Amino acid sequence: MVESFIFASKIKRYRRMALKCGIVGLPNVGKSTLFNCLSSAKAQSANYPFCTIEPNVGVITVPDERLIELQRIDKPKKVVPTTIEIVDIAGLVKGASKGEGLGNQFLATIRETDAIIHVLRCFDNDNITHVDGSINPVRDKEVIDIELQLKDLETVEARVAKWEKVAKHGLDKNAKKIVEIGQKYRDVLIQGKSARTVELNAEDKKLTNDFFLLTNKPVLYVCNVDEGSAKDGNKYVDMIREAVKDENAEMMIIAAATESDIAELESYDEKQMFLEELGLTEPGVNKMIHAAYRLLNLETYFTTGADESRAWTYVRGIKAPQAAGIIHSDFERGFIRAEVIKYSDYVRLGSDAACREAGKIGIEGKEYVVQDGDIMHFRFNV
Repeated sequence: MVESFIFASKIKRYRRMALKCGIVGLPNVGKSTLFNCLSSAKAQSANYPFCTIEPNVGVITVPDERLIELQRIDKPKKVVPTTIEIVDIAGLVKGASKGEGLGNQFLATIRETDAIIHVLRCFDNDNITHVDGSINPVRDKEVIDIELQLKDLETVEARVAKWEKVAKHGLDKNAKKIVEIGQKYRDVLIQGKSARTVELNAEDKKLTNDFFLLTNKPVLYVCNVDEGSAKDGNKYVDMIREAVKDENAEMMIIAAATESDIAELESYDEKQMFLEELGLTEPGVNKMIHAAYRLLNLETYFTTGADESRAWTYVRGIKAPQAAGIIHSDFERGFIRAEVIKYSDYVRLGSDAACREAGKIGIEGKEYVVQDGDIMHFRFNV
């Protein structure tokens, strides 16, 4: 076996995490406008229901000033940020769980996502039709919640019936436990609550992973407001804040139409001037991307050098070998150790060599838990 010390920038074959967020909501709440701000893929946007027929998929760059700083220090030939996939899913209506409207397509697409971005209309505008004829974001939220819960209830009842038969014949030692967990899900769903409200330990969650429940997915509620409410919100935002206070979910405010105007500006300075006029420090879409990143329990480590500075996405809590495996399976399979520099030390000292001379490079083994912002090099056997 040959011992190798490989920088990620020199590896052409690498693995990227295919993480996907689905933008959902009733028709005409601003989903496609928001999607267009987030992604270079342009969804059709118009003032009528079911404008979005096929799910649009775009790749979003996760803004990270740390990568810009590494670029300034190392002046690499290439800079590669981390990304998240975003899906603009067809608007949902009452009865979707039974196939009404585009319900079957909506539910099938959302099942494939890792997290939900639920857009709620929190603005008045007589020129933009609401599918229910009036503005009430709590009602809108409940429409979608109920449809997802009904579909999950259908799924849970089928799974429980299956596992009850398995338990009866003693064919699987975990069958009885799976039935118990399924019954917990069924109980909360019947009460009109989402599956994510059921508190389970990691082992129990693993037993029912194949339930693929829609309301078990992490959710970010996005209150789409008018320009004047972008900073502090409005009465509709207050209604949503109260409605979701007991949920295990995140909520944020964004003015999608304003974000669309910002996205059209060409220069950074123009965008900053626009934001300052609104009393904002950064585009709302940046905050939303970061919120989605947190929602998926994600963090970032870096590899950097003269060839390339790159951000790598990982799930919070993983250890060094698994982080190495994100770059290439050989890194994980033959892992020996990781050389780790803290981002703050790298920026302060200005180079890998300076960090090495100052004793700021940590030599970490297989049990090291990767920290957000770590700059990592891996040593492995092949």
